[in-house]
Amino acid sequence: MTRRLLLSYLSLAALVLVCLEIPLGFVYSRSERERVVSVAKDEAESVSAYASLSLSAGRAERDLPRRVIHCAERVGGKVVVVDASGALLATSHPLAAVMSSNLASRPGIAAALHGTSTVDVRTSTIGGVEYLSVAVPIRHTSGLQGAVWLTLPTRTVHERVHHVWLLLGLGGLGVLTAVAVVGFAIARWTGRPIRELELATHELADGGVATPVTITKGPPEVRALAAAFNRTAARLAHLLDAQHAFAGEASHQLRTPLAALRLRLENLEPNVAARGRGSLTAAVTETDRLSRMVEGLLAMARLEENAATPGPVDVGAICAERHRTWQPLFEKQRVSLVLFAGSVGPVLAVPGGVEQIVDNLLSNALRASPSDSTVTMELRLHVPARRALRDARPAWVDLHITDEGPGMTPEQCARAFDRFWRAPGAPKGGTGLGLSLVQRLAHASGGEASLHAAAAGGLDAVIRLPSAEAPREGHGPAPDKPGQRKRGVPALRA
Repeated sequence: MTRRLLLSYLSLAALVLVCLEIPLGFVYSRSERERVVSVAKDEAESVSAYASLSLSAGRAERDLPRRVIHCAERVGGKVVVVDASGALLATSHPLAAVMSSNLASRPGIAAALHGTSTVDVRTSTIGGVEYLSVAVPIRHTSGLQGAVWLTLPTRTVHERVHHVWLLLGLGGLGVLTAVAVVGFAIARWTGRPIRELELATHELADGGVATPVTITKGPPEVRALAAAFNRTAARLAHLLDAQHAFAGEASHQLRTPLAALRLRLENLEPNVAARGRGSLTAAVTETDRLSRMVEGLLAMARLEENAATPGPVDVGAICAERHRTWQPLFEKQRVSLVLFAGSVGPVLAVPGGVEQIVDNLLSNALRASPSDSTVTMELRLHVPARRALRDARPAWVDLHITDEGPGMTPEQCARAFDRFWRAPGAPKGGTGLGLSLVQRLAHASGGEASLHAAAAGGLDAVIRLPSAEAPREGHGPAPDKPGQRKRGVPALRA
């Protein structure tokens, strides 16, 4: 943030300097050139007036050369005076014989001999030096007496203009340096409390306890924001502590009475008549259901409280281990459990999340499956089609658990992940929390959960988790089509 603020200050200062200094430089350059032209014209007219008086008094040969040399030294140029016929009267510098004989043919002198003053800027072919040429006529009451031709090199003017441009550039650089120093101090003063807020926010988002930020630094708006953040962080910490305390206390306070209630109901069995045994069994069943509901609620509370960061998990090994664990129970219910084991690599999931997802889905599939049916566990790797070598789209691993039970309608599949919702006609013993917990675990892992109608008439529960390995271009398995199993994958049957 400090760099962005400093860049903003420097950009604004540079824009102001450009808008001020460039017009100032052009105005000065124009005024300097106009001043030099005006000085040259004044000097030429002064020499013309002096020459007119000298010619009238007959002292031109004695006084005029000295005046011409003095004027040329004062302006740093050259002065030539000719008579009405174009013959040389005086010069401030030696002239070649050819040039002296051709003075009347020069455009400026020729125009002055006809009574017209001229100002011209021409470039010499030697060195490319610009010269300012001024020619004025020498007038007298009796008529034209000659002309004055003054040439002045404009190199001095250019050097002076360049010097002014250099001074403007150095001045602008000095201003930008001062703005950079002051802007850096202001940016640090403004950005330091915001950086503290950012660090505290990241710490709070990562599940840590946010350290209260200082509210005595920075602008008033930032101090107000820091105070609001401190109040929010304190309130959130209080709520998390209360939730943690509730989860711990509820785990103890609810489990013990439920266990005692179940024990008392079981102890009542010898004293209950035959016609009341059904009610006693129903009460025990409801007690078990209440215990499972409490466990599900506590699991959700722990999930929301911990908010663990997803990490690499070997989903194939977990599925194989849960297959071995559930296999005896499925055999007892006369349901086949088949695992299509393939190498799909690790996935990203919260710690313990895949185990809970598989257990809940297998439990639901077992309750919904009739005898002599099959429940299938299958892993599929989906690799997106690569359009470029640096295409960073992730690969996904789909976990399918498919049963051959009654299935669900599309409307029921959409509501199945709601808390405490159970499908009409669902087997007894469910709490309506299993699929909700599955969805939360999938979302916490960066994936998603969905239910679809299976080809055999049952339900296909799909858990999509991000792959922990990005496949290289031209490597890895080809993307699978929906419903297509990979060839060569062995099946493990219960």
